[in-house]
Amino acid sequence: MKKKVLLLGMVALVAAGIFGYRYWQQQRSVNGGDALILYGNVDIRKVDLGFRVGGRIAQVAFEEGDKVRRGDRVAVLDQAPYENEVALALAARDRAAAERNRLERGSRPQEIRQARAQVAEYEASLRASHEEFQRSEVLVAEDAISRQSFDDIRARRDAARARLESARETLALAEEGFREEDIAAGQAQLAEAEARLESARIRLADTVIVAPSDGVLLTRIAEPGAIVAAGQTVATLSLNDPIWVRAYVPEPDLGKIWPGMPAEIMTDSRPDRPYKGHVGFISPEAEFTPKNVETPRLRTDLVFRLRVVADNPDEGLRQGMPVTVTLDTSKPPPKRGQGSGS
Repeated sequence: MKKKVLLLGMVALVAAGIFGYRYWQQQRSVNGGDALILYGNVDIRKVDLGFRVGGRIAQVAFEEGDKVRRGDRVAVLDQAPYENEVALALAARDRAAAERNRLERGSRPQEIRQARAQVAEYEASLRASHEEFQRSEVLVAEDAISRQSFDDIRARRDAARARLESARETLALAEEGFREEDIAAGQAQLAEAEARLESARIRLADTVIVAPSDGVLLTRIAEPGAIVAAGQTVATLSLNDPIWVRAYVPEPDLGKIWPGMPAEIMTDSRPDRPYKGHVGFISPEAEFTPKNVETPRLRTDLVFRLRVVADNPDEGLRQGMPVTVTLDTSKPPPKRGQGSGS
């Protein structure tokens, strides 16, 4: 019995070796044996979602693991305080607009007619006072009135003349309208009020978290009723796109690859159905091979970080998953200006 088990084990070991050898030969035979095999890990972007304003959470619309579409409302704050801010800013804007319009239009026709009537009244008063003054000059020369009475009459005439000059200045101002400086100040106050209104509207809009892209809700950190500060993380979204592989290429093979180069990404779960991709980024700086790259021969060598973007990703590519990248180095790189990575 033990010999049979031992024999079966040896057969399985030989079969695994043959399969591995044939797979290696298959990879080496791609395009005349010019296949470059790299090892790396799937890297998926994550976004920490939060409000730009603080407040009390009124709603969180998704559970952990739910699929989220771009533009979906992920969470909402209590909007009542920010709606009141908008209402106050709108009233201030309307008041500033009314004041600016008043300054631009100048005095009303009724005010101008009132000023003209007052000028006419003071002109009549001045004529009467002047006539009285002329009569009093004759009387005081004949000692018919006292000098004190004459001085009082002259004072009344001078006062009437001063009132008339003041009324004429008032009429001139009413007809000319407000100064340019006053109108400019009114326009500036209106612009300030409009800016405050727009700021209040933006703050109201910031009470809603909108998904920036398609993805999966990875973590739900805060719940309805919680008071959160501006910028505090409420949920974390794992994006569906882009998805890439972080791999490393040894320095001797660096000249064989270029941005935009086609690639195949193979996972352990589906080795017969690789994902299509392309080289999106090649680091200009060398570094030591990280420990998570399963190539013991290269762990102490200098390598260059490489990003291979998956062109047709699906749920089979998960964050941190180890993968194998195959690059066809038989094709020459495109001429400068043709093709680009991402």
